[in-house]
Amino acid sequence: MSTFQSTIYQPVIGLEIHAQLQTDSKIFASDAVRFGREANTLISPISLGHPGTLPFLNKKVVEYAIKMGIAIGSEINEWQYFDRKNYFYPDLPKGYQITQDKTPICLGGKIKVKLKSEEKYISFHHIHLEEDAGKSLHEGDNPYSFIDYNRAGTPLIEMVTDPTLHSSEEAFALVSEVRKLVRYLGICDGNMEEGSLRADVNISLRPIGADKLGTKVEIKNMNSIRNIQRAIEFECTRQAAMLDAGEIIIQETRTFDAHTGKTSSMRVKETMNDYRYFPEPDLAPLHISQDWINEVKNTMPLLPWEQEKELIEQFGLPAYDAHFLADTKEMALYFKEAATHTKAHKALSNWLMGPVKSHMNEHVVHIQDLKISPKNLAEIVDLVELGTITHNLAAHQLFPLCIHDTTKTPKQLVDEYGWALADNNEELLQFVQEVISAFPDKVKEYHKGKKGLIALFIGEVMKKSKGKADPKLVNQLVQEALAQ
Repeated sequence: MSTFQSTIYQPVIGLEIHAQLQTDSKIFASDAVRFGREANTLISPISLGHPGTLPFLNKKVVEYAIKMGIAIGSEINEWQYFDRKNYFYPDLPKGYQITQDKTPICLGGKIKVKLKSEEKYISFHHIHLEEDAGKSLHEGDNPYSFIDYNRAGTPLIEMVTDPTLHSSEEAFALVSEVRKLVRYLGICDGNMEEGSLRADVNISLRPIGADKLGTKVEIKNMNSIRNIQRAIEFECTRQAAMLDAGEIIIQETRTFDAHTGKTSSMRVKETMNDYRYFPEPDLAPLHISQDWINEVKNTMPLLPWEQEKELIEQFGLPAYDAHFLADTKEMALYFKEAATHTKAHKALSNWLMGPVKSHMNEHVVHIQDLKISPKNLAEIVDLVELGTITHNLAAHQLFPLCIHDTTKTPKQLVDEYGWALADNNEELLQFVQEVISAFPDKVKEYHKGKKGLIALFIGEVMKKSKGKADPKLVNQLVQEALAQ
């Protein structure tokens, strides 16, 4: 995708990334957190804010936020209190949202992203905890809106970057890394289609070389990394055209239409005073001790960049392979389990990046749902590396069969189907002579300079061997026969 370029203006971009935390219950109530349930079935007097009810803090929510802070190198705020953010909207049943305004749980931090031309650290201002709102549903041409409060009270962390991004490419890379990281930590499923991870994007333009920021425009509730990129590109172009025409950009909230690729105005941006923040009177201050932080540290998995380093250093993989395998924690763990059953680590990586990935894409399955065990995949790799079976036959016949028949090992299937490579040179020589005798005209053409015809002879010999012959050996024998 093209990146906005200008000799006059520099884009300044900040992201507010919201991640729903994968807890069993909501942040201040015991209602279950589940996606896709019948509307208004996961609610209670507490999440609806009925008079006389009191919220209580979910401990697991705090621990998940601490995990994220540790992962990006944040400072964990020792003392915190929650605030009420007051605004009236149909999907906000209490008329306010419980959040953290003055004392966010995590301060600072950064994530490294890989861009086309460089690697860059993108810094975070803070991470705070808050509850999600419900959902307003608009169905077809119905003039009425429907409200589903199931999501109200779902725990969120909001990760607020510093305004240090300058392109849609950087935004794309950052949200991709955040999604990978929350999945590694097991704190969020990262499913943007379901709204588990979404972002608000703040964009402004300023003259190149200037320090003062321009007037920012916010694009709300982006739930697609690709659309975040598209929205930034459109908005930068729109704002540049306005500035060129001498028009004034107002601070506003806009929405993005994925069908048209354009943004449109929703409302003029509220100021902080409009929300009338004040401390939440029904929740006690939260104290996070160093002992608690250490307990959470002890539950941390290897992070993506640590996983990459281990795959390179322990298994001797190239950086490209390690980056691919470490893209998900499950893929990396599958590789490491399979690697305990074979020493051909690079060949194993090739299989995961090749036939295995192709199968996953074709059948829309994740590595954890793959029906061939790491041990059996390692056995296939060794059968190929030892020359027992050709790679082509292994990839197109043995591998699919192992997925459908999990009761037998790859070696047992090779024996059962007679797929082991033919190592009888006399038999192969006979096949070679039969093929050469069958194509005398082609032999003459070969000797006249059409060396590419050797592929024909090799292919015919492979057919006679029913694909069991070693292609390298067949190539050698055909060349020797033609040279005589």
